[in-house]
Amino acid sequence: MIRRIDDHVSVAPQISVEEVAAIAKAGYAEIVNNRPDDEEPGQVSGAEIQAAAEAAGIAYRAIPVTHAGFSGNQVEAMAAALTAAAGPVLAYCRSGTRSAHLWALSRARLGDDPQTLVNKAASAGYDISGIRAMLDTLAAQ
Repeated sequence: MIRRIDDHVSVAPQISVEEVAAIAKAGYAEIVNNRPDDEEPGQVSGAEIQAAAEAAGIAYRAIPVTHAGFSGNQVEAMAAALTAAAGPVLAYCRSGTRSAHLWALSRARLGDDPQTLVNKAASAGYDISGIRAMLDTLAAQ
């Protein structure tokens, strides 16, 4: 289930190869994979999603995030992906939660208001209040 955060980004749980054509048809210009390969048995690999994305004419980036947390490099890579995208971005992970968190951290790094980010995530069904202090710190830099 794709959850729209704003006009530029949506997040989703793991997508399938079969869903990629519909994602492209829905107007997404880029898929960002925030899930490491082999996180669970039977998971679709990033390479399979990348091949489907390329076949559908949309960009693909892998910025895997483990359950260990987020690094500055991942935040910077997500900010670069969002900034460079030629249109709406769909980011996915196992449940969509890591993607929502990484989106918010990258947008705060780009200067977005932390409370606005918390509100946008909440309207999409994600509670990111647990990273509010990090959002405030990034936005202040």
